[in-house]
Amino acid sequence: MMKIKAWHVFACILDATGRYKLSIAFMLFLAICWAVDVSLHSFLQKLIIDRITDQPKNIFQAVGTPAILFVLLSFFMSTVFRLYEYLVSVKMIPEMRKYVGQRYISNLLKQSHTFFQDQFSGSLANKINDLTMYVPEIIQIVIDRFFSHFLMLIIATYTLWTVNPVFAYLMIGWTVFFIFLSLIIANRLTQLSDKWSECGSINTGRIVDILSNIMTVRLFARRKYEYAYMSAGFEDAAQAEQRLNWNYFWVWFAYGYSFVFTLALNMYFLLKKRELGVITVGDFALVISLNVGIVDVLWQLTWQFSQFTKCYGKISQALRVLLQPVEITDVADAKPLVVNRGIIKFQNVTFCYKAVDPLFKDLSVTIERGQKVGLVGYSGSGKTTFANLILRLYEVTDGKITIDDQSVKEVMLDTLYQSIGMIPQDPSLFHRTLRENISYGRPEATEAEIIEAAKKACAHDFISRLKEGYETMVGERGVKLSGGQRQRIAIARAILKDAPILILDEATSQLDSLTESYIQDSLLQAMHGKTAIVIAHRLSTLLRMDRILVFNKGQIVQDGSHEDLLNQDGLYKQLWSSQVGGFLPDRYH
Repeated sequence: MMKIKAWHVFACILDATGRYKLSIAFMLFLAICWAVDVSLHSFLQKLIIDRITDQPKNIFQAVGTPAILFVLLSFFMSTVFRLYEYLVSVKMIPEMRKYVGQRYISNLLKQSHTFFQDQFSGSLANKINDLTMYVPEIIQIVIDRFFSHFLMLIIATYTLWTVNPVFAYLMIGWTVFFIFLSLIIANRLTQLSDKWSECGSINTGRIVDILSNIMTVRLFARRKYEYAYMSAGFEDAAQAEQRLNWNYFWVWFAYGYSFVFTLALNMYFLLKKRELGVITVGDFALVISLNVGIVDVLWQLTWQFSQFTKCYGKISQALRVLLQPVEITDVADAKPLVVNRGIIKFQNVTFCYKAVDPLFKDLSVTIERGQKVGLVGYSGSGKTTFANLILRLYEVTDGKITIDDQSVKEVMLDTLYQSIGMIPQDPSLFHRTLRENISYGRPEATEAEIIEAAKKACAHDFISRLKEGYETMVGERGVKLSGGQRQRIAIARAILKDAPILILDEATSQLDSLTESYIQDSLLQAMHGKTAIVIAHRLSTLLRMDRILVFNKGQIVQDGSHEDLLNQDGLYKQLWSSQVGGFLPDRYH
């Protein structure tokens, strides 16, 4: 897991603010105006009170100027706040959330296959949402709270100095204590906030994982287990939040009572100075007004400081995952893949998962133009990995894989994926309409083309019986459809894509024999003129393959047609003899 430092968070925030310089400048302008306004309003109140206490004959003439300025200042600040709401709340914040979401979902979509295998999808979604929520919020906290409030403290301290230096000294002393305590506790609060945020992300991922497998939970009567599993996660999160808030409790305790002490000293010196006649009634009101205002500001600062550390923890936790380097990406001078013949070559390929013993070692094989090649072998022998390496879902440890003499490592990934039609063993569908799912590889496909692809996949009949037809929403991951229906939609999607290379990984494993026989003819038509790789446990589906590769423990131990392999006393003959109901027994040797 990537270690996030302060500059990573700062860079994330700076990237978000760089597009909104005018709005950020206005936020700074408002912060300055507000900081000046607090002291200026109190000073105008002082002038009004002093002039009233002088008991002038014409009170309106005596207080007219400061009173008018007081009203005009209030009008000005009200106008500035309305502009803030428009430029920042209405315009900038929603746009910034959109930009941050687009920025990091774009990064996430570039991540490797391995990355997504190691992460909860729900947790990843939560991290994207955290960034869209907390990046704008932390910007507002820094400018609208920290900057404006500390500037207000400086101006208020100077204003108190003009009354009598002792009041400024009291405020400076308390402010130094406030900052000193904040700096001491900041690192610990950040760590505790980060831990609390991590617990929340883990729990979100676990909840999504449970709900995605809710049928398994029910069928195995494991509701109590999952309840206990999540309860432990909630307990960890609760303890993390309690530790965080307990530390805040003592911070607020120290802040609160120290300021009560400071306020008591202010009151003592005010009474003493008034008794000596050094200050006026207006000065008395000014000092009290500013102290009450400062109390409110500093209480807000303590709260906003806690919010800042929570936002920082959420952002840091999200970036720790979302800024992980992309393992598989386009090389600097990557070129588009051009498939004219569809010849696939493995040249001395060695591959291992995460530094364990290699699955493939010096594997070399060539799949010729337009060949239909079947892959067979026991589970774990390397068939699906062989296909995944062609797709560059993993990087080979050594050697090279080429398509028409173009290394898959040196071509643009998007063009590689566009050139290969894949039907996975467990197809996932988007929670969108059937039309959108079928046309996913060719969004520009016509209605007639979509229906034709569905017919070839034996999907049109069941789609037509649905109330909404092709506009039917399929549910998350296609949960509203049966396994066989999902597989037929995946087949229709691959047929419509019409890529020059086809890879079928148990593409008909969830279909009944009759439906499979219909689809096999359509698939053979779809394979015509294309290079096709077909992985199957049901060996009868490979009878019409041009060639069959037999895998065992990462090695291709036999290579030939069905008839040739049956005539050999090898693993294929053993597999053919041992298949049960047309399927291979699920064992590895």
